[in-house]
Amino acid sequence: MGGSSEAICKTSPNGLCLKGHIVEENGGFVSCRSPVLSPVLDLSDFVGIELDVEGQGQTLKFSISCGDGFTRISDFISGGIRWVSEFKTKENSNTIVQIPFIDFEPTIRAKPIKLPLSFAGNSVQQVQLLYSKFGTGGKMNSGFKTGPFCFYIRSINAYS
Repeated sequence: MGGSSEAICKTSPNGLCLKGHIVEENGGFVSCRSPVLSPVLDLSDFVGIELDVEGQGQTLKFSISCGDGFTRISDFISGGIRWVSEFKTKENSNTIVQIPFIDFEPTIRAKPIKLPLSFAGNSVQQVQLLYSKFGTGGKMNSGFKTGPFCFYIRSINAYS
C-alpha cells in the first residue's frame, strides 16, 4: 500500500476484490499484485490485455512486470521496471477494456523511464492493478479521490 492507505485483495463471488481506504499523504496509492509467475507467461502471440473491471468511474492502472533476458537491468532496480497503462472505468457498471502491449510504458515507481527498452511479452512475470494519485507519463491522476473504495477484477485475458 502507499503510505497511510489500507487495502485488502481477496476473492469474492463478484471477482477479485480490491477494497480499502486511500489516503493521499505519504503515498496515495493501493494495488493488488499477483504472485511472481513461475513459469513465466509467454504472451508473444497476443496483441494485448483485456480487462473486465468494476472501477467506480475511477482511472486505474494495469502493470506488467517482464524479464528482459539480456541486460537484466530490472534486477538492479528496487521494485523493478513495470510496464504500465491507465484506463478509465465506468461509474455504475463493468468496464471491458483492451490495452495493446504497445500502449504500455516502462516506469519505475510511477515515473516514466526513457531507456531504449522493448516490452518482453515472452516473459511476463507478474501483473498488478493500481489505483493511484499518479497517472502515467509522470502526470497526476486528475480524477483521484481519497476515501473508501471497492474495485472488482472480473477477468484478465490476453487477446489476439
